Amino acid sequence: MSRLHDPFRRGQLAIAALFLSLGFQYATWAARIPAVKADLDLSAAEVGVLLMAAGVGAAVSFPAVAWLMRRMGSRRLALLSQLGLALLLLALAAAPNYPVALLVMCADGVLVGCLNVAMNAQGAALEARHERNTMARLHAVFSAGSLLAALLASGMTAATGSVMAHFGVAVVLLAALGVTARTGLLDEDAPADRPDPADAQATADAQTPAGAPAPAEPGPARRRWTVPSRLTLWMCCAMVFGTVAEGAMNDWSALYLKDVAEASAELAPLGIAVVSGMMVVARLFADGWRSRWGDGRVVLLGSAVAGTGLAVALVSGGVAPALAGFACMGLGIAAVTPCVYAAAARQGSDALTLVAAMGTTGLLAGPPLIGFIAGASNLAWGMGAVAASAGAVALCSTRIRWTAPAPVARSEATPA
Repeated sequence: MSRLHDPFRRGQLAIAALFLSLGFQYATWAARIPAVKADLDLSAAEVGVLLMAAGVGAAVSFPAVAWLMRRMGSRRLALLSQLGLALLLLALAAAPNYPVALLVMCADGVLVGCLNVAMNAQGAALEARHERNTMARLHAVFSAGSLLAALLASGMTAATGSVMAHFGVAVVLLAALGVTARTGLLDEDAPADRPDPADAQATADAQTPAGAPAPAEPGPARRRWTVPSRLTLWMCCAMVFGTVAEGAMNDWSALYLKDVAEASAELAPLGIAVVSGMMVVARLFADGWRSRWGDGRVVLLGSAVAGTGLAVALVSGGVAPALAGFACMGLGIAAVTPCVYAAAARQGSDALTLVAAMGTTGLLAGPPLIGFIAGASNLAWGMGAVAASAGAVALCSTRIRWTAPAPVARSEATPA
């Protein structure tokens, strides 16, 4: 069967377009923050608040996202939020003043929360329907979207100083990705073998005693928010610690190399490159690991490698051990979020929404927390807290009930 007519491949391509969109949209506006700062004449503190507005919007979107997922389903929510994020780029470019820019960024955060939950629900549903792993590779596509946006931003900045022109080109590309996603997304989040309603009614009729009143017709299902289970709370903890480690490495690795390891100015940026590069490579191969060893073992061993490798590097000191430790962190932590998202999706949309919100919280809280620790002592202790966060992920993973490894086609064990 050709890839074009393979339902799994078609769904994988459509969902990958969503992941690519989110990474591309985020990196697009982030790359032009200096230009937005100059256009609106903002101070450094005001820029910080502007960036925080997007994070706050994503963090507080949890109740709305949970309601929208129940009301609309992941397919409609994903397509609408992807379209909204594209349009918000134009709104940011046209923002006449700082308060309007703050509102735009807050709305951006809300839509990011919507798309993040919906696209991960689609990815988990695709895995369940076809019993083939793909979540890790989808998360690798997100990173590829950020890289694509960075390259476009560099080219557009060299060609023109107009933020509106740059964002206009980005919106066209996002529209194309939205069309690609629309053609292959799943219509429902449940596996394809859901019982037919007519069969269920026939079974109920057969079980109703003669002369007994017929059961009432079921009305519209009304799902209410329930208290998270202990399993969901352990997933939330694993997600928080995992995203704390992931976010802090991106924000503090270059500074650690420069100030603590005493690397040259040319070598300092390699910290981010090493972490990001290893994460992309690991996510390309992680679905094969999940199929062979199961999600639980991948998360446990990966987070243990991440925490131990970084801790050994910090104790050893020096540039080369630091880069090796950063590589261990990128390699080990890469599969945590895809596996936890997949496990949360199996518990329902409410669990997935809560876990996604905790992931956003970890990304928000991680870098400031490391900065606070570094200010109270030094950055070496701050990075030690990152290693401890990876160790906490390993501990949390032992409390999560993981599913058995899913069978996978040979072509899925390695990246295409």
